[in-house]
Amino acid sequence: MDIIKYDVYRGPNIGIYTAVNDKFVFMPNGFTKSKASALASYLGVDYMRISVGNTRVLGSLMITNNHGMLLPRTADPDEINALKSTGLNVEILPTKYNALGNMISANDRGAIVSPLLDKSSVRSIEDVLDVEAVQKRIAGYNQVGAMARSNSHGGVIHPETDEEDVKVFSNVLGVQMEPVTVNGGVPFVSSGMLVNNNTAIVGSFTTGPEIMMLTRAFVH
Repeated sequence: MDIIKYDVYRGPNIGIYTAVNDKFVFMPNGFTKSKASALASYLGVDYMRISVGNTRVLGSLMITNNHGMLLPRTADPDEINALKSTGLNVEILPTKYNALGNMISANDRGAIVSPLLDKSSVRSIEDVLDVEAVQKRIAGYNQVGAMARSNSHGGVIHPETDEEDVKVFSNVLGVQMEPVTVNGGVPFVSSGMLVNNNTAIVGSFTTGPEIMMLTRAFVH
């Protein structure tokens, strides 16, 4: 599995603007065809240029795995229909929180869900993504989706996560979670990375030691 440095909009925060599974990388409409093709090639997937709620911050607003996708209430019908064309189970999560990518961290085995979401939302997450979920803060933060990123081989998590919590989250997601930073010390790992079961993409500010930790987490 490769780990590749990449920038988006001349910055390292690739995880804020894009989302990925093993079939598609979802990117804002502003991506050029050449940049979209290059990123899709690195990840071994097709690409779809789309907006969510008429914005570019796809990674912050949506959550997807290889089973399904959840969108905020702000997604419009055309966006929903376009995303359903991927064959995924695409649903709206009826919660007042729109930044679902910041509230949920999921792979194909499990999900960590913010304690701010109600129990009916947790059931919807489990049904659409076809996973078991646990509600728990990460390193004291409710925005758990910003704090952890995983695939079916490994995962990374905010470096201040309690050791016992790391064990809990590793069990939930079915992979060993490693405390790391990206982009030269940023602890909110999802903001600076994109990962599927083929490749991990990280922001260009990510240092050599951080790459080594990411390799430990994902390359087996």
